[in-house]
Amino acid sequence: MRALLACAVLTLTACADKELRTPFAISNNAVAYHAPTETVYSFAGLKAGKTHHDVSADAFACDLTSQTCEVISPLPDKVGRLAATAKTVGDIIYIFGGYSVAEDGSETSTPEVFAYNVKLGRYQRKSDMPMPVDDTVSLVYKDRFIYLVSGWHKDGNVVNVQLYDTQTDAWEPATDWPGAPVFGHAGGIVENVIAVCDGVIVKQPVPPETKRSFTDISACWRGDIDVNDPTQITWRRLKQLPGKGHYRMAATGWPVKNMIVFAGGSDNPYNINGIGYDDEPSAPSAHVWAYDITKDDYILFKDKPIPTMDHRGLIHLERNKFITVGGMGKDQNVLARVSTFAINR
Repeated sequence: MRALLACAVLTLTACADKELRTPFAISNNAVAYHAPTETVYSFAGLKAGKTHHDVSADAFACDLTSQTCEVISPLPDKVGRLAATAKTVGDIIYIFGGYSVAEDGSETSTPEVFAYNVKLGRYQRKSDMPMPVDDTVSLVYKDRFIYLVSGWHKDGNVVNVQLYDTQTDAWEPATDWPGAPVFGHAGGIVENVIAVCDGVIVKQPVPPETKRSFTDISACWRGDIDVNDPTQITWRRLKQLPGKGHYRMAATGWPVKNMIVFAGGSDNPYNINGIGYDDEPSAPSAHVWAYDITKDDYILFKDKPIPTMDHRGLIHLERNKFITVGGMGKDQNVLARVSTFAINR
């Protein structure tokens, strides 16, 4: 998809860091980073068996300084969930939503919000999401507010943009998502600028009594947050990228370069086992690219060393280093690794 992008190609190399193994293989997990302790956290997700029995509430922390990982307490309700999302504000990691999977395959969007205190190693239940969503994009603004952009609720995608205030434990609606509602999209934020791309839309059946289907969408949107009112976002669609859209990429802001970076994902949307909705096995991507806020344009980087998909976030460490935690690799294998790559200008 992005390999056809007409723009400057920059160098990407694997970091020299040794591979850090996680306590268990995990995919579609909520990930967050606590910079003061240089520790990566993972919550919930899907274990190696890739069935409803493998939907997990388990969590772990990886100290990047000592290159060690340890299991920590699971989500307090012990309800296994997929497609949750997590964000760090200060010493607290906020974990939002996700969905549970029953034996018959039915899925339920979970409303819970948990706050994990990294110093105390304890969870606290916070105010539930007004609109329970999974496979959403979460973004931190001003080290206080957390946005949840679109995502899946109950039986369809929603246009809601929900704004959580970590200081007051209160929710407000923000300006709705203007594009086709999506799940499994990816995005990041730098200062007051958001970029969100791709994901999966629901194709309404024709005739109506036939089964719905899901398909990728190639679309990027920029949102500029009103600096005086965080509930107000001015959205505009960015120029079209070539090729198919990607599902469950890893993404984050890169403030020093004023970019939003996207990595991995798959151009074939899939169910929890990595098999596409079209019954074809989905393959992971190694593509790495960015939206340059200053130039209002895209930049394509060389591929990262390991193709991966099924991510819930990309972590920016420092300067030009990024990591993913778990995910799926070749042949839909669930990974037990912290994968590091660097972008060299």
